[in-house]
Amino acid sequence: MKIGIAGTGRMGAAIATRLAGLGHEVAVWNRTAAKARSLGLPTKESLKELVPGSDAVITMLADGAAVKQVYGALLAGDVRGRLFIDMSTVRPAVSVVVSKKVRSVGAFFVECPVGGSVGPAREGKLFGFAAGEAQDLERARPLLGQLCRRVEHVGAAGAGARMKLAINLPLLVYYQALGEALSLLEEVNIPAEKLMDIFADTSGAPAMLKVRGPQIASVLAGHEPPPPGVDVDTVRKDLREMLAEAKSLGVSLPVAAAALERYDEASRAGLGAKDCTVLPVFFTRARPR
Repeated sequence: MKIGIAGTGRMGAAIATRLAGLGHEVAVWNRTAAKARSLGLPTKESLKELVPGSDAVITMLADGAAVKQVYGALLAGDVRGRLFIDMSTVRPAVSVVVSKKVRSVGAFFVECPVGGSVGPAREGKLFGFAAGEAQDLERARPLLGQLCRRVEHVGAAGAGARMKLAINLPLLVYYQALGEALSLLEEVNIPAEKLMDIFADTSGAPAMLKVRGPQIASVLAGHEPPPPGVDVDTVRKDLREMLAEAKSLGVSLPVAAAALERYDEASRAGLGAKDCTVLPVFFTRARPR
């Protein structure tokens, strides 16, 4: 296929690289053109140029404002019959608005935010929370199947965004809970690597820790965090989206709100661009082991 990718941050770049490696003709666009060109793939200078040569356009953008702005430009020309897939993490109302705009001009739209970070994106092992019309999803499924180990149709437009926020919430709060747990072990003389291995093999850990545990252990031992897969500021953005959505529904998320306060503190301390594995260690102020 001929595929356009709008947004070449860490995840967008990983998706573009994955699809190009599978033999698709991939063209990319990014607001910062140099970031797009660094991938070594054909780069479009404007969004208007990205659509005409593409069978499908995938967007992976920072927030709801960026999604609305980019789709305003993408839909400016004749886009009838094109397939658009938005994989950004945004609030449900954004996806509903964009879906209506795309379908009103005769194009197809699937909302598919994903579970997983850069590594799974490069390997085609994401989890896709797809939403939209069933016939649109069937059109997109072969492509999504090359990016995701599993794609679930969770409902109409907006349901995918809601599912992604819900899935992320316990994980993001867990970093804070893990930091609090580790603070109880400051005086226990267990090497960081062994400590995280114990957590990962007990009920005190989600499946994530089996992958992220060694990275957290390294940071806990005083080493630099890995290159960002998901950085602290992205975690903060996602938590703000969760809290805003909860407010619109008339519910409260006190644990998420408390976690956000600590992550805001971490960002103010200069850790905003660091990988989120620094979060538990930031809470403990742990000494190198």
